Amino acid sequence: MKKHIRIAMSDIHVHLTKEHVDVLFGKWHDLKNIRDLTIPGQFACEETVTVHGPEGNLSGVVVVGPERKQTQVEVSLSDAARLGLDVPLRYSGDISGSPGAVLEGPAGKVEIKKGVIAALRHVHMHTSDAKRFEVADGDYVRVRVDGRRAVVFENVLVRADEQGALEMHVDVEEGNAAGIENYQRAELLTE
Repeated sequence: MKKHIRIAMSDIHVHLTKEHVDVLFGKWHDLKNIRDLTIPGQFACEETVTVHGPEGNLSGVVVVGPERKQTQVEVSLSDAARLGLDVPLRYSGDISGSPGAVLEGPAGKVEIKKGVIAALRHVHMHTSDAKRFEVADGDYVRVRVDGRRAVVFENVLVRADEQGALEMHVDVEEGNAAGIENYQRAELLTE
């Protein structure tokens, strides 16, 4: 049985705490949802920030809502080089030992001491999908993508929970290099 999933490319984005939303966009500011994302409850916001690193900056960086417990910036490795940062490859949420940056919004600036990472390629799934595919949260799998530049992605982290929607995420840089079209079909390989 083939284990089909779809792939989505993730561009640079930030997750913000409520405190940082207030500093960057004004006290009592509510993030404005412009598009729901495939992960239930998450959405792309109208709001954007500029991320300043020691050697450069990136403007127009989309905020992903809702607010989080910690502020985090997810970049590609090329984005990190433009900023002048040596970032770890991590799953979203693990910011320990990562570099910081300055975030700038229309109402102010925030300096974060840590929180800039490059996200590991990963596949989200519901626990029922994990059971069907015989994998568990935290496992690593391979994913085959057919097309003009067929590729097999190694070391794809499985993120399985009760909210998961079956979808692999790679950053835009990896997706473009592999010739991926957003939301194209791929095959999860577990052997």
